[in-house]
Amino acid sequence: MSEERVNAPEASVEVDENEVRRVRIEKLAELADKGQNPFELTSFDRNATAGEILSDFDAFEGKDVSIAGRLVSKRIMGKASFGHILDTDGRMQGYFSRDDMGVDEYQAFKKWDVGDIVGISGRVFRTRTGEISVHVSKATLLAKSLLPLPEKYHGLRDTELRYRQRYVDLIANPEVKDVFVKRSRIISTIRRVLDGKGFVEVETPILNTLAGGANARPFVTHHNTLDIDMYLRIATELHLKRCIVGGFDKVYEIGRQFRNEGMDTRHNPEFTTIEFYQAYADYKDMMDVTEELYTAAAMNVCGTLEIEYQGQKLNLQSPWERLTMVEAVKKYTGLDFDVEPLAALIEKANGMGLKLGADASWGTALYEVFDNFVESKLTGPVFILDYPVEVSPLAKRKPSDPRLTERFEFFICASEGGNAFSELNDPIDQRSRFEQQMLAKAKGDEEAQPYDEDFCNALEYGMPPTGGVGIGIDRMVMVLTNSASIRDVLLFPTMRPLK
Repeated sequence: MSEERVNAPEASVEVDENEVRRVRIEKLAELADKGQNPFELTSFDRNATAGEILSDFDAFEGKDVSIAGRLVSKRIMGKASFGHILDTDGRMQGYFSRDDMGVDEYQAFKKWDVGDIVGISGRVFRTRTGEISVHVSKATLLAKSLLPLPEKYHGLRDTELRYRQRYVDLIANPEVKDVFVKRSRIISTIRRVLDGKGFVEVETPILNTLAGGANARPFVTHHNTLDIDMYLRIATELHLKRCIVGGFDKVYEIGRQFRNEGMDTRHNPEFTTIEFYQAYADYKDMMDVTEELYTAAAMNVCGTLEIEYQGQKLNLQSPWERLTMVEAVKKYTGLDFDVEPLAALIEKANGMGLKLGADASWGTALYEVFDNFVESKLTGPVFILDYPVEVSPLAKRKPSDPRLTERFEFFICASEGGNAFSELNDPIDQRSRFEQQMLAKAKGDEEAQPYDEDFCNALEYGMPPTGGVGIGIDRMVMVLTNSASIRDVLLFPTMRPLK
């Protein structure tokens, strides 16, 4: 009793899609000649799903149900046949019998193709082999599939094709769908935790006349009516801090950001972040909230704080390790930026492979050593604190060391997962930082931040001491679903067009 793929060409690994499509269009024409349009129905009255039936058979046994989904297999056996229906949460076997359905309806079913969208009604029972099934009394063709599904035993394995045709990937590889269900639950958890703490969710512009809030290269577009160039936002930070100036104590936004930069397993030109800001708080308070978001999301989708990511065991239990950047550099390279002369540090760093000029600042040298020799070793989860002011134009200086800022990033499996500050609220200092960014831009730094005069103006009205965090949701989902690439957690990642 072999599984029939309906059309012989579909049983082969190498399917002639054009031929399959031709045969199926002929079937569609035959239906039309009989006055039957498989696209005519506007709805189907379902009262159960496969997942509900499979998880609570005792409650459904012997009862009539109606389910609908995609026909993903058929076994033709003469007067009776079997087929499997794949719906939103499971795969249910149907038992199709000529005696129960009637000759005409059973013959029509036999001509259906794997891939068709169908509805079935009947009694729930268990077969002799123990498989929970529906004893079909009525079957309805709801939509005709004109293209074949991937062959059963090989599926859709071409990685690039999976990303390009995610709709087929979700059908052929049901485990893929689970990643996106978990993604939804992670985002819901973030909202629940922040809402419970009194944060207000807001929405800020995606199109901006300036691309600020981060050091990144923006996408440029043009507004025809205003006849001005505009930028897709690279961060939500500056608008959210305007909300703090305006009197909101706690705000957050979950949304898409756009950066015209490289693409790899951790970067996509459009990605999702959560940024949240709290008045009368600092970066240490933000560490506590960050840990809470991660642990709550992990418990929701993983059921544990001890997880594995790409072969590495991680314990997300708080508190996470906390190291200053100076401490991390000393721990992993032996260079001590607290005590050694700057000239000696530059010489040693260049001996390790850097190309720092003799005029490099202390902060620049510290960050370059960290970026090149430490970040890749941070399995984590670990917070790295106190970044140099040169690379932190929006963070408040440390009162105890003006070379540094009250800023942290956290790392998991050598990947930066988020960025946070005790936010700079001194408008004079902020103007000076923007001026330094403009000098860097004049020297060719395409990622330098523009001078945002309106933001400085907002600060001059007064912003309370504030802590703020930005977390990459895509990377968070990668960790909590054990996904190797950011493309695995984006339903429709950016792809180069086919020629």
